Amino acid sequence: MSTPPLARFEITEAEIGRVVTAFYARVRVHPMLGPVFAVHVGDWPEHEAKVARFWAGSILHQPGYDGSPMQAHRRAQNVKPGMFSVWLGLFDQVLMDELPPETAAAWSALAHKIGTSLRAGVVDRETLPGGIPKLR
Repeated sequence: MSTPPLARFEITEAEIGRVVTAFYARVRVHPMLGPVFAVHVGDWPEHEAKVARFWAGSILHQPGYDGSPMQAHRRAQNVKPGMFSVWLGLFDQVLMDELPPETAAAWSALAHKIGTSLRAGVVDRETLPGGIPKLR
């Protein structure tokens, strides 16, 4: 029997849930992000639980998340260049408000790594350098 992988950093499921809830409370009232999410999220508690499972899997290596963030963001079709930096900035603010500094920094680093990958797969593949749309 193999030993499960260690968590990327020390954090509890309750802390993950608290961060996700606080983040989406801010997203819902954000002038740029709120309308983008409102089009796709009909059940906020369900969405927050799914995102919390994603983070628990990414940080604590827990099973339970069964989705593809890349596909979800591609299907959204309203995610534009510049939104990821705003999303990450807001997420960083929540992390700093909700967690000890070292935990916030570790989660932020992971979120930025994932955000870079998502941006590359969602919007950068559709744009030329400088954000100019590809017209195919």
